[in-house]
Amino acid sequence: MKSYLVIGLGRFGSEVARKLSEQKGEVLAMDRRNDLVQQLSNHVTHAVVGDSQDKEVLRALGAGNFDCAVVAIGGDLSASVLTVMNLKELGVPYIVCKAHDETHRRVLEKLGADRVVIPEQENADRLAKSLSSTNVLDYIVLSNEYGIIEVPVPKVWVGKSLKELNVRAKLGINILAIKHDGMTDVSPAADYVLSGDAIMLVLGNTKALDAVQKL
Repeated sequence: MKSYLVIGLGRFGSEVARKLSEQKGEVLAMDRRNDLVQQLSNHVTHAVVGDSQDKEVLRALGAGNFDCAVVAIGGDLSASVLTVMNLKELGVPYIVCKAHDETHRRVLEKLGADRVVIPEQENADRLAKSLSSTNVLDYIVLSNEYGIIEVPVPKVWVGKSLKELNVRAKLGINILAIKHDGMTDVSPAADYVLSGDAIMLVLGNTKALDAVQKL
C-alpha cells in the first residue's frame, strides 16, 4: 500500500486526498484550519491540524516515511515554497505541488518538486489515479468508466507482436500509440513487436486498465 501526505485541504487538496483514499492508499491529510481537517477526517486514514512551514511539525509526523507528498496549499506562495523545502530536507522521495500559474510552477520546479500541477489544467481524479498506480506515467479520465493510461510495456509482453497478444479481444483495451527511441507510432500495426523500453498509450475501461497495470 502506498502512503501519501496531503498538505492543504482546500477544494483541490481535499478532493485529491479523498480520491487517493478511494484508491486504497494510506492518506495523512493536514491543514492549519481545524474545520477543514474535521470535514475530511472520516474520508482518510488520518487527518491532523498543523503548519507545514514548521519542519519540526513535519518531522514529528514522519513526513520522510511517506511515498509521496502532495502540497495543495492555497494562495500563500511563501507557505508552499517553505513546505516544499522542508519536505525535500526531510527526504520525501516524491513531491507533487499545486501551482497557481506558470511563474509559480517554475519556482516550485526550481526547488525540486517532482511534479507541479495547475488545477485548471489537471483535475484531482486524474492526479490521484496517476499517483496511486505504480507504473502509470499519466492517467487521463474520459468518463466514470473509461480512461487512457501512459504505461511502460509489461515484461510479459516484451518481444511479442500486437497480433500475438490480441489485447483488444483478451483484455478489452486498445493500444492507441507506442513511444520508442524518441518516436511515436500512432495506431501501430498488428505485426508491431513490443520492446522493453517502449511506452504505450492505452484506452480502456477502468477494470481493463487496472488489469494492464497488474501484468
